[in-house]
Amino acid sequence: MPPAIRVRAYHPEDAPALLAVFRDSVRRSAHQDYTPEQLAAWAPDQMDERAWAERRASRPTWVAEVEGVPVGFSDLEADGHLDMLYVAADYQGRGVASALLDAVLSAARTQGLECVFTEASLTAKSFFERRGFRVLQAQQVRRLGQSLVNFRMVREAKHAKPPA
Repeated sequence: MPPAIRVRAYHPEDAPALLAVFRDSVRRSAHQDYTPEQLAAWAPDQMDERAWAERRASRPTWVAEVEGVPVGFSDLEADGHLDMLYVAADYQGRGVASALLDAVLSAARTQGLECVFTEASLTAKSFFERRGFRVLQAQQVRRLGQSLVNFRMVREAKHAKPPA
């Protein structure tokens, strides 16, 4: 039986581990959809760690742990924007992203939000579609001189699970 996934609230001391999860997820999981240059722009070696920690603390953020180790995280802004949902490459396909999304959707319902929206990468698009999100539009975003495609997606917040 696989180890249990525990989702909990973010703590300031989680910031370095979540930055490592972010880089691992982008660099190891998105390489089939983006070039090395795009990945380096998306998750650069040099990032402002203080700004990263402040961003995590500025909104509700959830951390997924397996055996006490942070393996994923997600957040939700007050307007329903799910800005980040990342899972370490070795833990993808094990229900971590789904557990995090369930926490986000539960919080959205509690806050009375009508919908949750995100900008999903090529890599994450199918996950969000399976969980009831629909594409509003494809878009190009610029990061450190690189153009990356992603998808604006939305889902009603009232459904705990995607429609059958």
